[in-house]
Amino acid sequence: MVSAARLCLICKGARNLCGLGTCPLLKRIQVKPKIEGIIKDDFFGPATSVFIGRYGYPDVFTGPLAPVTGEHTDVIDNPSKWFGTPYQDIVGMRSTLLRTKEPLSIYAVNRMTEHLQEIALASKAPDVEMTLKGKPVYRVSFSDVSQPMGPSARLKKLDIAGNVKIRRKVDSIVNDDLTAREAGYMLYEKGEDVYKVGTILSSGALGMEGRKKLVPTRWSITTSHTIIADELLKRIKEFPSVNEYMVFSSDYLHNHYEILLMPGEWEFENFEAWAPGTPWSMNAKSTQILAEYEPYGGRKRYAELEGGGFYASRLAVSEGLYTLRRQARVIVFREVYEGYVVPLGVWQVLENVRNAFRQKPLRFATKQDALEHISGRLRISVREYEKQSAMLRRKTVSDFLVQA
Repeated sequence: MVSAARLCLICKGARNLCGLGTCPLLKRIQVKPKIEGIIKDDFFGPATSVFIGRYGYPDVFTGPLAPVTGEHTDVIDNPSKWFGTPYQDIVGMRSTLLRTKEPLSIYAVNRMTEHLQEIALASKAPDVEMTLKGKPVYRVSFSDVSQPMGPSARLKKLDIAGNVKIRRKVDSIVNDDLTAREAGYMLYEKGEDVYKVGTILSSGALGMEGRKKLVPTRWSITTSHTIIADELLKRIKEFPSVNEYMVFSSDYLHNHYEILLMPGEWEFENFEAWAPGTPWSMNAKSTQILAEYEPYGGRKRYAELEGGGFYASRLAVSEGLYTLRRQARVIVFREVYEGYVVPLGVWQVLENVRNAFRQKPLRFATKQDALEHISGRLRISVREYEKQSAMLRRKTVSDFLVQA
């Protein structure tokens, strides 16, 4: 099996060896001359979000994110609107996003942190005036958790032009004496998507007075996923169980998902199967299966094998169950195929599973029937997953009751 790196070397963007049609890396190169003629050592335009780094913690790089072309301002930082967008278009769009950097302590309380919070809380991207320390360096960064970003530059001065519009409910919550956990869920409950909640948390706007601090973006993404899912699960555990086996599916960005709901109290198992040739399995000779499990009472340790993908999947499943007003034992089968040549972040996990729950499920009377259907839609036999499964290898009372 040819690795992703070697595949790209052989293809050179011309032979479609990854099957994507248009090379996402070539798309990045095509964007470069378009924005290099625009970016200078100053900037005026909308700032769509903020980014808080993690290297050097607790002294980290912070700054606004701003599309240098002024395009896509309503979607460039909102992955909930990306589902179905072609791989190369996402890379191209995010390649125009300027990341500015100013070293700052996470505990700092000054004009810079105030501006970061205003940008994060804004209901519409506010215009900013920025003076940069030199011309931005064009480099697109990729992460297994956060979305891609484009050129970067050190920030010398930041001012916000005009008034920042903040929703009254948002302003009320962040100014109330609430913990970050309480405020984060209340924002979600009042209609803010998890992506917005994560940005607000990252900016240091949440928490009790005297305890607020900046949170690295990478950490705020997983933390916001966890906070919201935890609160939803408190309610889900009061719902009746599903009374049949249900299967939901989704397929996007060379990631395939099969989600099995089984009768019983809440349990959650998440599989990730990585084919050789993806960014994280370049040296693998066969598909690698990772598994993480959560019992009814919850986990005590971070899901190190799967990281942010586990928590993104868990949140989307929790949203799906909450909508159904049911609890269940849930298994997510995720297979990542060779075409996933550039990591785009865990948003695609969240949006893939969300999409699965928007579809009409297939219903089965027995677990065996459901697993036979799922096995026919996966590359890897369900038997291979069973070897690592905490849930598939044991019978429960619900299995016998439903089959009777």
